[in-house]
Amino acid sequence: MFISRVENSDFMVLVARTTPFDKVEKKTDGISLFLVPLPQAEGLEFHRLEMMFNSQTYELFLDELKIPAENLIGEEGKGFRYLLDVLNPERILLAAECIGDARWFVQKSVDYAKNRVVFGRPIGSNQGVQFKIADAYAKLIAAERVRTRAAELFDSEADPKTVGEHANISKYLASECSWQAANVAMDVYGGSGLAVGNHIERKFRETRLYRVAPVSNNLVLSYIGEHVLGLPSSY
Repeated sequence: MFISRVENSDFMVLVARTTPFDKVEKKTDGISLFLVPLPQAEGLEFHRLEMMFNSQTYELFLDELKIPAENLIGEEGKGFRYLLDVLNPERILLAAECIGDARWFVQKSVDYAKNRVVFGRPIGSNQGVQFKIADAYAKLIAAERVRTRAAELFDSEADPKTVGEHANISKYLASECSWQAANVAMDVYGGSGLAVGNHIERKFRETRLYRVAPVSNNLVLSYIGEHVLGLPSSY
């Protein structure tokens, strides 16, 4: 479910369990990656899903899909380790996207609050408006710093656990601050935020996704609790 851009892709990376659970020591062992050429794949169907914003998202059905042995990526059973090399930069990239969204919402809020005059004064001079925007901006700057640090650690090939900690935290902070900034923009614009021409409602719908995908923020917190703080597994 929720596989992106299938119709515009030539290949798909398929994650599959190749060793049964009862034959491995750790749950993450026995997973392998395969390269699937989509145009030639037999036994694979896909249907586009209608989403609440413009997104090329699909559900896939695999029925007796055959993949040549030479399409195995890397070593059999080591696929989860390879995935980690993809997931950390994905978290960092998503954090950067959320920070961009947050900046856009903050700037739109600032511009509107300066120019919207009610009772003879700009609404941005009211603390109930100004403080919300300032708070969203402060959290945006903090999230940006963590994102930058995560990228530096990844580029320097630091310990994967350290990279994972910063990558996950950057995704969490950035997606939360982007969602906060989106709500602030809605509050500042009032009814005008729902007008299609202002684009607030469109970006509002888009940025909501990042609190749940490509990884739920609850799973991020679980990761931090277990793998960073050393707490017992929550699931």
